[in-house]
Amino acid sequence: MKVNKRGIVAAGVIAIVSTLSLAGCSTATNGDDSSGAESGGTLTVWVDAERVDALQGAADSYEEKTGVKVELVGKSVDDMKDDFIQQVPTGKGPDVVMGAHDWLGELSTNGVVAPLELGDSSADYLPVALQAATYDGTVYMLPYAVENIAVLRNADMVPEAPTSFDDMVSKGTFVVEQGAEGNPYHLYPFQTAFGAPVFGTDDSGSYDSTDLQLGSDGGFAFADWLAAQGAAGTLNTDIDGEIAKQQFLDGTAAFWLTGPWNVGAATDAGINVAIDPAPSPTGETASPFAGVKGFFVSSESKNKVAANDFLVNYIGTEEVQLELFKAGNVLPALTAAADTAASDPIIAGFQAVGADAVPMPAIPAMGSVWEFWGVAEAAIINGSDPKTTWQKLVDDVTAAIK
Repeated sequence: MKVNKRGIVAAGVIAIVSTLSLAGCSTATNGDDSSGAESGGTLTVWVDAERVDALQGAADSYEEKTGVKVELVGKSVDDMKDDFIQQVPTGKGPDVVMGAHDWLGELSTNGVVAPLELGDSSADYLPVALQAATYDGTVYMLPYAVENIAVLRNADMVPEAPTSFDDMVSKGTFVVEQGAEGNPYHLYPFQTAFGAPVFGTDDSGSYDSTDLQLGSDGGFAFADWLAAQGAAGTLNTDIDGEIAKQQFLDGTAAFWLTGPWNVGAATDAGINVAIDPAPSPTGETASPFAGVKGFFVSSESKNKVAANDFLVNYIGTEEVQLELFKAGNVLPALTAAADTAASDPIIAGFQAVGADAVPMPAIPAMGSVWEFWGVAEAAIINGSDPKTTWQKLVDDVTAAIK
């Protein structure tokens, strides 16, 4: 089941920032203990330290065009979200921060992000990217990259893509990262093929925490399928990420369900890699999660107009999104840039699979799902009764959300 995309384009123009003012000085600093001097026409932007160089051209162009200086501050991605949440209320945070779309629930709950006005440019983004950037019907993030898993196939071992899950298993060994506590992120394409998303969606396409779909008939059918795959040895909790990787690299496995972050290791090993969708066990579309990366504007920025302008009209250009693509090799969120990047057949493969992807839920209730989900799936794979184990998962998640 795909997430409802009705109203997504319209959502891009809902977030009208009516009270923005460029007048006055920004109080944002680089996040150090010292507050620093006031910086008039300055935007402070926290970015992944590995992407500073990719954004420097856009920062320089913006200053040349507007006179507003863009100060890029490289930060560790491990610390960025927590530092942002802590510093924004004090006035010491940046004007803009780079981050992941699944931060949105926490950022919104803490009141530290401001809406974005995308205007007509909302139609220029991949639908899944725009949906991920939208929370409760309002756009909060300028997306720049979309990431999802797909099947890496050793095309020398298996020249043609399988037509179904059973066809894949019949053609060669399949590996997917699990581990002792399971890994529902990697199994989600198969779960959606049974018509069992985690949450339903409202009319705007936003996830609805009151509509838990794990307990649907499709959820229990998926649990039965998990049990059958565990009994057959197709899914195995002894296979962690490193073992799955090694089995594909050494030719033991012909198929590996993983993300673009592992493609380099496979091609460096001399494997002729092809990218396929996760083959469906039901005939229905198997939709993986999409993770979307982007930029948020601080709710306490004194230069919201400049921040919005810099993101929409500079970061949201094909040139800059392609520079970010070169830095991370992740599919751009802007459609034109994605199409250009897809001249690489590997990127084209992930783009094709991503067309059926759904955003990982960013709502706070998702934390309650992660708490129980993987452990329940691992237990089923290892022989626990699928119906009672899945029902306990549903009951535990429901109670935690309440």
